[in-house]
Amino acid sequence: MKRSTIVYAAALVGATVSLAAQSLADVRKLFDAGQYQQAAGAGGADQDPRIAYLVGQSYQRLSRLDDARNAYEQLTARPDADAWHHIGRSAVALLASDAAGAADAAGQAVARGGSVPEAYYQQGLALSLRQDMAGASAAFQKAADLDPGWAYAHYYAGLTYAKVKRADLTAAHFQTFLRLAPDAPEKPEVQSILKTLGAR
Repeated sequence: MKRSTIVYAAALVGATVSLAAQSLADVRKLFDAGQYQQAAGAGGADQDPRIAYLVGQSYQRLSRLDDARNAYEQLTARPDADAWHHIGRSAVALLASDAAGAADAAGQAVARGGSVPEAYYQQGLALSLRQDMAGASAAFQKAADLDPGWAYAHYYAGLTYAKVKRADLTAAHFQTFLRLAPDAPEKPEVQSILKTLGAR
């Protein structure tokens, strides 16, 4: 009896640790399938900043903007020299529809973290709000180059390339998006655009 109790307790602790320590890939899989509530629940006080950022994105998809702001503000608490501090600032500014502030903070994120895909992704979002689609497409392209497995970097690259009439790059990124995120909520929209472009 005592042994079975210990085994059960150990299994319970293992399951709890497994749930709390979800990897970026696990959280992205939930996000990519439109399971935003589950993705948002992956957060923790000492989490990977990449997961914290994705938690904020998940809350935005759920229209829980105060929760999204809280998630991004966790990033702003990082040191000023850290790219993530400025990614968080940019994301908070975007929530307030402050396109100029979001673009400025994203530019600082890129300057401090040239190898951080989210810095360019956030820059792409900020430039999109400013209707700078050429700049946005270049930023999303860089995010996708740095992290080829990030489905939504390809999705937004495809959208912004469509705005600048680059059908070839739109099709390439959308095809990659569908391969990486086959259950994404945007799948019908992307398939429709690809059909219009004559791509598969």
